[in-house]
Amino acid sequence: MKANFLILLDCSVGELIKIHLTEQEKIESESYQDFEEFIYTLEDKYDFKLSNCSWMSCEVLSERSY
Repeated sequence: MKANFLILLDCSVGELIKIHLTEQEKIESESYQDFEEFIYTLEDKYDFKLSNCSWMSCEVLSERSY
């Protein structure tokens, strides 16, 4: 599966963060054996702390709100 989106749930502030990865970020992510190590490199750019978050990656983003 190719990760196009990164979804983070920041439990410390109750925030949902949706990141549409750029082509450059997708290429860079492939150089890491562990995708989570790549996510750590995005913390400053997107202003989050992975230690406070649960995350998932997906190829196609689908969402529902009730």
